[in-house]
Amino acid sequence: NAMDVGSATVGCGMRVHDTLRAMSRKTDAVVKQLREWGLAHFPGAHLKSPWPGHKDLAVNDKTFAYLSIEGEPFGISCKLPQSSHMALMLPFCKPTEYGLGKSGWVSASCDDSSLPPVEVLQQWIDESYRAQAPKKLLKQMGEGKTPPAVTKPAGKPAAKVKKPAAGAKKAAKPAAKSKKR
Repeated sequence: NAMDVGSATVGCGMRVHDTLRAMSRKTDAVVKQLREWGLAHFPGAHLKSPWPGHKDLAVNDKTFAYLSIEGEPFGISCKLPQSSHMALMLPFCKPTEYGLGKSGWVSASCDDSSLPPVEVLQQWIDESYRAQAPKKLLKQMGEGKTPPAVTKPAGKPAAKVKKPAAGAKKAAKPAAKSKKR
């Protein structure tokens, strides 16, 4: 039988706190896994705790994944410049508050029953890292290729070509081959 002491007890004498704690074990494990993965996977990644209830992932002191702490309801916010429109279709996602949503930040809050696959959350963290990290750290990530999130639009030159200073001698051009028809 359940004992009724206000709203502090449910079921067979389990306290509400104990019930919520049991429900959050899966989300706690996911938060811990994401945090450990982020620290191990991304060059320059470190923890940042700007306020209570958060233990976030950052690079060069710029947060790229706001993560709840274990024992709290699951929450994650990431900058998703490429996929925010898709993430926002999910029922547990919304634009991040404080105006960050305007810059592509998406927040997800869910419980064990609606938690997306860890691989999806890792993809979000990866996209957010690539949006926040300096290029020199991005180059350290596999193959030295610039990731899609920071690739310049086609048609723009990668760097400006310097013009020779006035009065400088021009380098000799190799002889052009004449075309005979």
